[in-house]
Amino acid sequence: MTAPAAPRPDLAPQGHPQRWLILGVICLAQLTVLLDNTVLNVAIPSLTTELDASTADVQWMINAYSLVQSGLLLTAGSSADRYGRKKMLVVGLALFGIGSLAAGLAQSSGQLIAARAGMGIGGALLITTTLAVVVQIFDDSERVKAIGLWATVNSLGFAAGPLVGGVVLNHFWWGAIFLINIPVAVIGLVAVVRLVPEFKNPRGERPDLLGALLSTIGMTSVVFAIISGPEHGWTSGRVLLMAFVGVAVLAGFVRWELHIPHPMLDMHFFRNQKFIGAVAGAVLVAFGMGGSLFLLTQHLQFVLGYGPLEAGLRTAPMALTVVALNLTGLGARLVRRTGTPATIAAGMSALAAGLAAIAVLGRDGYTGMLLGLVVMGAGISLAMPAMANAIMSAIPPEKAGVGAGVNGTLAEFGNGLGVAVLGAVLNIRFAALVPAAVGAASLPAALAAADGPDERATIKDAFASGLETSQLAGAVAVLAGGLLAAMLLRRAERAEATARTETAERTDAARNTETKAGTTEAGGAAQMAGGRADSAGPGPAA
Repeated sequence: MTAPAAPRPDLAPQGHPQRWLILGVICLAQLTVLLDNTVLNVAIPSLTTELDASTADVQWMINAYSLVQSGLLLTAGSSADRYGRKKMLVVGLALFGIGSLAAGLAQSSGQLIAARAGMGIGGALLITTTLAVVVQIFDDSERVKAIGLWATVNSLGFAAGPLVGGVVLNHFWWGAIFLINIPVAVIGLVAVVRLVPEFKNPRGERPDLLGALLSTIGMTSVVFAIISGPEHGWTSGRVLLMAFVGVAVLAGFVRWELHIPHPMLDMHFFRNQKFIGAVAGAVLVAFGMGGSLFLLTQHLQFVLGYGPLEAGLRTAPMALTVVALNLTGLGARLVRRTGTPATIAAGMSALAAGLAAIAVLGRDGYTGMLLGLVVMGAGISLAMPAMANAIMSAIPPEKAGVGAGVNGTLAEFGNGLGVAVLGAVLNIRFAALVPAAVGAASLPAALAAADGPDERATIKDAFASGLETSQLAGAVAVLAGGLLAAMLLRRAERAEATARTETAERTDAARNTETKAGTTEAGGAAQMAGGRADSAGPGPAA
């Protein structure tokens, strides 16, 4: 394991004196990055009309951003550690601003896709570097609260994208949803240059170029397979090929990282039980959150009959609960009182209970779903900051950028896994309940093929039943994973405490031995001096 970094002279013992102002600036920049993950969804009709975009073009406009961003997270975090976090923040903001300008002024589908890819590069740098800076400027007593606020921005940005896009499109043309990023990028650039202290790995390790290439190709291929699965089918040649390429390249990445002296991602981190427990929990929180939102939007639109914007507004209580509880610092206080494992167990249990409540109580109306969303938000507000802090604290400070890259990669992987697994459970259950004569390629297709209102009601009921089953499956997975993560973290903390006790005992024993040896030497010297005095005999008489 890499040795801890030397004390940083640019930080006071209580953290950077302007740490809260810096946190506000980087969270504002991060919010725009996260909004752009979902803001484009409501602009699809406008893009189709004004740019004459095909369905494939629209898919690439949406996916180019997330594909590039997720593929570069590890590389971006490693670059921040090696070349400087402030420097990478500045580069990320500049690329994101330039990409936003190009996207807002795009005149064709190809131009918009290229601009979105450029925004994805800037977004990867910002997501990883902002978390690394939080770790850098806050001390242990405030770090969990600061990470909680950082995580709040993640939840808010994910949920608010469609809402912001809808409001902007009601007053301006589609390009305005990108141009509003530019003032934020400019303000962020000025604030970062003036406020954020520079920090990079003092060891000055050489860049791991092959590792960066392998991780980028591998993660991009896996995420592409996950994104393409629901549309093309999980057993299609396209999806299976990309999944195979991704897994094979990532396996090569692991082997490469194990055999070079300066790896981008130190695989020895995965021998740390604390790191493993936090990783497992982070994947499953993203699994539950991503999968449940995927199911909820279908539930609200296809079963309860809400429009896209109305459905987006009705998922907002979950994000608002996360924001409210993290602003009060509830999760940070609970970590201090009960410890990280207990906080994660409580948060994951609440997340699972919220999923179960939506499945059981939200089938026929929004009231029961509202209760489940609030409980889910409470669980996320407790579990997510505690796990992000556990991941970051298990990694040496000089590797905080890589830790942030791991955290972001896990979130992307968990979201995609949640959509894939819970979506598959939904489809299997739906296919089993729909009348064979209708078929079950999708709910809209089944409704179009239905013969009369009674059959349509049967199909809708089958879809609602499939949603219930998949949400309950997600609840069980999240609960089991949360308890497993808490157990691993508890075991790791006990092992650390035992190691500290043994070290202290060895140190005390060594000190006692040194003290006894010193006493023995002093006694021996005194005896020798006394012996010499005796042999000299009495002095001459006066």
